[in-house]
Amino acid sequence: MELIPEELHVTSTSSSTDLKHLATLSIAALGVVFGDIGTSPLYAMRECFHGDYGIPVTSGNVLGVLSLLIWSIILIVTIKYLALIMTADNDGEGGILALTALIISYGRKNQRNSAFLVAIGLFGSALLYGDGMITPAISVMSAVEGVQIIAPAAGPLVIPATIVILAGLFLFQYHGTARVGALFGPIILVWFLALGIFGFIGIEKCPQILAAVSPWYGIEFLLNNHLHGFLVLGGVFLSVTGAEALYADMGHFGRRPIRLTWMLLVLPALLLNYFGQGAYLLADPQASENPFYALVPVWAQIPMVILATLATIIASQALITGVFSLTQQAIQLGYLPRLTIRHTSASHIGQIYVPSANWSLMFATIALVAGFGSSSKLAAAYGVAVTATMLISTILFFYVAREIWKWNPVAVNLLFAFFMLIDTSFFGASASKLFHGAWFPLVIGLAAFMMMITWKEGRALLLKQIQDRTLTVDEFVQSLALQEPLRVKGQAVYLTANPDIVPVALLHNMRHNKSLHSEICLCHFSVERVPRVPDSSKVEVTHLGNGLNKVVARFGFMEYPNVRQVFDLANRQGLHFRPEAISFFLNREKIVARMKTKMMLWQKKLFALMARNAVSATTYYDIPSGQVIEIGVQVQI
Repeated sequence: MELIPEELHVTSTSSSTDLKHLATLSIAALGVVFGDIGTSPLYAMRECFHGDYGIPVTSGNVLGVLSLLIWSIILIVTIKYLALIMTADNDGEGGILALTALIISYGRKNQRNSAFLVAIGLFGSALLYGDGMITPAISVMSAVEGVQIIAPAAGPLVIPATIVILAGLFLFQYHGTARVGALFGPIILVWFLALGIFGFIGIEKCPQILAAVSPWYGIEFLLNNHLHGFLVLGGVFLSVTGAEALYADMGHFGRRPIRLTWMLLVLPALLLNYFGQGAYLLADPQASENPFYALVPVWAQIPMVILATLATIIASQALITGVFSLTQQAIQLGYLPRLTIRHTSASHIGQIYVPSANWSLMFATIALVAGFGSSSKLAAAYGVAVTATMLISTILFFYVAREIWKWNPVAVNLLFAFFMLIDTSFFGASASKLFHGAWFPLVIGLAAFMMMITWKEGRALLLKQIQDRTLTVDEFVQSLALQEPLRVKGQAVYLTANPDIVPVALLHNMRHNKSLHSEICLCHFSVERVPRVPDSSKVEVTHLGNGLNKVVARFGFMEYPNVRQVFDLANRQGLHFRPEAISFFLNREKIVARMKTKMMLWQKKLFALMARNAVSATTYYDIPSGQVIEIGVQVQI
């Protein structure tokens, strides 16, 4: 989702240049980070009074709901995410998968069983796929529905118009966001200014709405309305969806621009708009069907519908790109097979395009729009996946704070209990929508999670089977010293999944051709638990003697491995391999599910299917196809 060059990542404001960079970062962050949470006023208040569990529009209910909205934003977004969770970064990167990588590294070093935490971290990241399908659908549809206020007869056109806009959005992904990236920030800036201005106008009509700033109104609302009041929390939670994006995009913009933009612009604009909607409901209870557009004066409704549509497209764009980023990280960490990943910008490393993820999201999103038929019905399906992700983030963060950072255990436990109470309440309220469509994102998340686990376990089993059929590098070097085969002049590179064992392709080549190249390099790509590895540490060359070399290339999970870069760096360490003269030998495994192992049969078949459809190493590592020789190997798992 990165829309700016890495050189703009600054933390010092000691000069005017730094201040300019900070301003640039803040404007760029507006379009990417705050698009999702910034479009919540379109539907959050409406769902509390007009959704499946809508509460009657009375003075006490309006003040109570508004109080819950305000304090949810303050406690969850401002305190939990911006003040606490954003302090947990993995080499500057944020997001639940980066947080999970921190726990994986700590678990290895301290030999503690962190399997459960890693598993729920993966599940939380998998839920983003379900969120990535629903968010574009509900955001764009809720904006387009504003047309019905201007022209009620245009109601039948809402669904077709939404589908056309979404299809165009996904078709555009091929070109990347670089061309329109500069427009994102200014459009969202105008959006937030409009939110604040119209909210302020609404407050002027009924200033007593400001009393809702007292948390007692929210507490009283829950006490008076019992179960019904608790279920309304599912609508209240819609006001903080998108908070996870603040953390996920921290690596692209840094903590300071995100916190500064939130406190100076986004938070005041959101609060003003929610107060304004509440004031309008006090004055006209009939406006509960769409309090957002009811707040907008007649003369501004058409421009506001257009602006809202643009804002929701931008919010959707950010989440779609987030799914691309998550997919890349999962591939790099070994939880998904290799997929085609295209970089859409020469200067912005974060701008990538994953075709398979894009088309899957497009078809699912359009199906959701056609199937649910309205943003209100989509709102019933929205929230469960996000509340589950936030709940998991809370668990992982406080584990990091207590076990890794060694924060005061009493303070950590008190904070953990407080935020767990809030998160579980929202999760419970959202879970009540399970049979109203909320099952959909959970099913998508569970399917993605099972694919991740199956791929990880299947790869480990596959590598073990291959390791049992080959030699260690030391054993191979000793065998060459005892009986050396015919050596043919040339340079050969064998990719290996384990730097300590000889790839099966090498042994098969030697067995069938009775010869070896004069210069051989065993190349292993290792993905580290950090986002990026500097060039000075990226490549390690070991000369094993007798023309045999080993290269271990280390990349971060946010990087894109490239074989050309590896050998450019390796040659600086005395390897002297000419990329244009290298013959690359690769294993091509044919997987057969026959052996009795801990993996179930359906998992083996799923793994075999995923392996067959994975992008070849030739494409993934950008190896010249004319220099590749693949050797087939049948492996039973």
